[in-house]
Parts: sequence; structure tokens; C-alpha cells
Amino acid sequence: MIRVTLFFAFVLSMTPLLAQDEPTILSDDVFFEIDASSDFIFDDPFSSVFAEALNDSPNSDSTRAAWLNGFTVKLTQQILFQTKTHDVSLRIPGGPLVTIPHEADVETNRLAANVRYQYAFAPGWLLQASGFARIFLIDDYEFEALDKGLETEYRLNEFFIQRSFDTHSIKLGNQTVVWGEVDGNSVLDVINVTEFRDFSIIDIEDARLNQPMLVWDYFGDRFGERSRLSTFVTLYPEYNPPVVRGSPFFSEPPFNITDYKRSSSLEFEAGVRWSRSFEGSDVALMAAHLIENQLSYSPPIAPGQDALSDNNAFSLIGFSANRALGSLLLNLDIAYSRGILINNLNIPGIATGGETDRTRDQLGTSVGIEFAINNEQNVAVSLQAAKSLNDENHSADDHALTGAWLMRYSNSLMNGDLALALGLQGDLHGDFTLLQASADRTLNDRWAMGVNLILLDGVDTSPISLFAGDIRIGFNLTFSF
Repeated sequence: MIRVTLFFAFVLSMTPLLAQDEPTILSDDVFFEIDASSDFIFDDPFSSVFAEALNDSPNSDSTRAAWLNGFTVKLTQQILFQTKTHDVSLRIPGGPLVTIPHEADVETNRLAANVRYQYAFAPGWLLQASGFARIFLIDDYEFEALDKGLETEYRLNEFFIQRSFDTHSIKLGNQTVVWGEVDGNSVLDVINVTEFRDFSIIDIEDARLNQPMLVWDYFGDRFGERSRLSTFVTLYPEYNPPVVRGSPFFSEPPFNITDYKRSSSLEFEAGVRWSRSFEGSDVALMAAHLIENQLSYSPPIAPGQDALSDNNAFSLIGFSANRALGSLLLNLDIAYSRGILINNLNIPGIATGGETDRTRDQLGTSVGIEFAINNEQNVAVSLQAAKSLNDENHSADDHALTGAWLMRYSNSLMNGDLALALGLQGDLHGDFTLLQASADRTLNDRWAMGVNLILLDGVDTSPISLFAGDIRIGFNLTFSF
């Protein structure tokens, strides 16, 4: 059962590989590459963010134009094919080997509109928002699931206002908190929920679902020179959305599953992170009270009733560090988690089988290496591993040590107009591998196009055995303005 959790947890880490290029949006997870020899200090951390606002006074003729310039709109047509007709072998736990035929067919066909907005409307004030809308067209699995009915979807994802003064910054609204240093494979990035419903191309900003938070950052020297203290609190934790009907990952549940019924009791998440910058390196310590992003489900009390959903709170203590050595960047993330559910499969719509009260304490580590071959090429390798600290709570079928490895290569050609990316991923026990490759071509200031390839393979007991041998090819055409 833990293998299924691993697949869905780590396949999410590949989302940034397929993420489409976006205009620069300043947020907490922006990474600035600083030369190790430079004397970088936080004298005025917000000067660059709000510099434009100084020229946008009510008496300025460009106020209206600046307001409109905050919008970025991108229209994308995506189509994804499963191109190989073959039989897939799937071994049911404790049961026989089942053969399932796979037909080559269109899997997704959708038109998406992504809107992002950022406006420093006054000195020290910033408004930022993002959202998307999708129309599912003929042959898309969501179109077919509705018996050939037109289906649309939209969501306001990010929406917050920021006030900065002196050495403080306060943000209120829907936002994301990213703590890990190891990009895409970190044991610390468990705060915001993530949506992964199929193999289509998803912008990383849309894959991470924001939740309402109050975030306070302090950049002064009270807690150490060149340090930063960041805190967050939310009284309305969000949960992973259910996999939609028709999705390749959808499994018909034995009982009806509804949204989580929030009670009158206080449910909250809160955390604090302290970081300090040194010459060529950064270190950080963090602690948080969190609620698992995935709900657990158990059968209803009586036939015909809805499933019983429950959440689980746990605590986390973490440490992260990085070190720049010329063109080499070393990253380390460590997380101690106390009270995580053992058999929570992290798959919405699938019950946990009556063991929802068993928890484990876990020590997880992510190690990453990034090497800049030159200004255009970059290689990254990372390894994530997690070990249970109370093995007596586990069954014989559970692995005491779980994890995944990830390799990436990227190359920017033709003055940045052609971006190539290659990623290879697998689990520590060699049960599955996943290869993704993409090529994105910028045609002009408005138009871009891309092609993506996804190959999956795994043993008949692996979490991706249902997709073993599949070959997926996707195409996208984008218009931005």
C-alpha cells in the first residue's frame, strides 16, 4: 500500500518539468542565484518589489496603464494521446494476475485560460492573484465521462494583498508556502495541497493549490545578521481534491464520497521558519503543526449513507541548507514528522481499509545536486528517502525505508527560444521508472508551441502497473497577451 502512496507523491514532483514558462512573479518561493563572492544583505528587501509604485501616484498620467499592465493572460490548447495498444498485467494484492487491455486513444483535449495579476498600487502595497478556466472538448476523458456533455472548470487560486514596512512584510489571502531546498523532491514541501489528476501539462502555479493564510516575514537583524523569520497560520486548511470521474487514476469507490464536513472545533495549521544567509550558503530551521493534505475515508455506518471522512494532524520539525561551490549547488532537506497515518494512500476516493488510527513517526531526508554546465545547460540529481521510527506499527508488507530518485537535464537553445528538458524518475526499490521529455519553442512574443513525451514502466506489483508500457505524447499551442 505504501507503494501507491509513493507513486502519487513523487509523480507530483515531476510537474515542474512540464510546467510552461511564465512571466516572473515575485513570491516567497522565488529563487535568486547570487554570486558567492557578493556581499548580499537585506538592507531594503522590498525596494525592487514596489519600486514601480513610487511612480504611480494619483497625479500620474500612467496610473491607468500601470494598472492594466499587471495582467498576463495565456490561452493554451492541449491534446494528449496514449499511443500504444497493448495489454497491461496487474497483480491484485493477495490475488491473481489480471490482464487489462489498453487502446491507443486521445486522453485529454482541452482549452485552458490562465490569468495572472500583480500590481504594486501604492508604496509598500502589492496585490497578486492568479486563476484559470478550462473547457473540456470532445474526446477528453472529462467530456466523455459526462456522456458527451460540455464541461467547464474554473478556480481562483492565488489572491493576496501584501503590506511591507521597515523590515516587516504581512500577506493575507490565498497563497503558497514553500520550505524545501531540493526542487521537486523535498520532504519539507508538505504544506500546500497539490492537484494531480492526469498526465496533462499543468503549470506549477496551478498544481499547487493555495489556501487562505496570514504570513508575516521579518528581515531585520534581531534574530541574527542577514537572517529572516517567517511565520504562517491558517484557520481553514484545504485538502486534496478528489480525482474526477474518467481520470486515468479514478477508481470507483465502494461508497459515496463527499466533501469534508468541517466541524465547529478549531482546525488550524501554523508554522515558523528561521533562515540565515552566509557567503555562498543558507541554512534554515522550521517547525509546524500541520494537517495531512489527504483525508482518510472509512465505510458509512449504514448502507446508503456517505463515507466517513476524517483528517489527521501531525507535527513537523525540519532543517534545510544549501551550499554554492562555483557552478555546483548542494541542497539538503531533513524532516522529522510525528503522527502521520500509516495507510493513508493519498488517493482521493479510496478508503484506507479500517486502519486509519495507526500512525507512525518518520524521519525523511532529501539530498540534491545542481550543476550549471554553462549558461544554457543545467543538470540536477536528487534523492528522497523516508524511514519509519516505530516499525512495530507496520505490517510485514510495508517497507521500512521508502523514497525516490530524480534526474533532470535542461538546455536552452536559440537565444532561449527553444527549451529542452529531460527527466527520469524511479523509486528506491526499483519497482517503477518514469521518463518525461519536453521541447518548447517560442515562435514570437505571442505564440509558443511544445511537445511532450511520457514513458512509464514497472513490475506487475508496482503502483504504476496499470500504466506500464504506456507511451503518451502531448502537444500544446499557446497564445499570450
